[in-house]
Amino acid sequence: MYNYNATRFFMSVPKIYRLSNNKNIMGIEVAFVGYSNSGKSSVINALTGKKKLTKVSKNPGCTRFINFFEVQLGVYLIDFPGYGYSNDNTIQKDYWNHVIYEYLKKISVKGLIVVIDIRRSIRSLDKKIIEKALLMNIPILVLLNKSDKISKNTLCIMSKKIIKDCQSIFSTDIQVEIFSAVKKYGIFILHKILNNWLK
Repeated sequence: MYNYNATRFFMSVPKIYRLSNNKNIMGIEVAFVGYSNSGKSSVINALTGKKKLTKVSKNPGCTRFINFFEVQLGVYLIDFPGYGYSNDNTIQKDYWNHVIYEYLKKISVKGLIVVIDIRRSIRSLDKKIIEKALLMNIPILVLLNKSDKISKNTLCIMSKKIIKDCQSIFSTDIQVEIFSAVKKYGIFILHKILNNWLK
């Protein structure tokens, strides 16, 4: 069991090559990816019980660095810049997709959390990232964030739809969980999954 409340900011890395060449980074990792408006930063803050561990911006697409957060010595949570923000040009979108693809090749990656705004369902870039991770046998969790933004009835409909979509799109079962960074719903199951991946 890890004490996620003890998580601290470790470092920011601007380029993908710095990951493999940086001697400060030794250990095991779980990465958080998703569209720029999916609420990744809020998820990490809720997970660690720290409101300001990661910067939550009102303007999606502001994060341009790969941020490392140390749970304990040699155990890291990685926050990637959001992909696919509408104001990004095609070159920038392709760049961050490439960065994530290259990152997934690291043997230290123990899991990938794809954060999705439950109101928008699973989208094209989410699918591409998941397919790449599946090819590399990396455990995946699709986290349906912002569940507090919709009614219980809509929540039930949307969660069932996304689960059905995942089952029809991918060749293997993908773990899907409902989450709310605001209401702290899903924190326990997220802790449990991370503990299992990082043990």
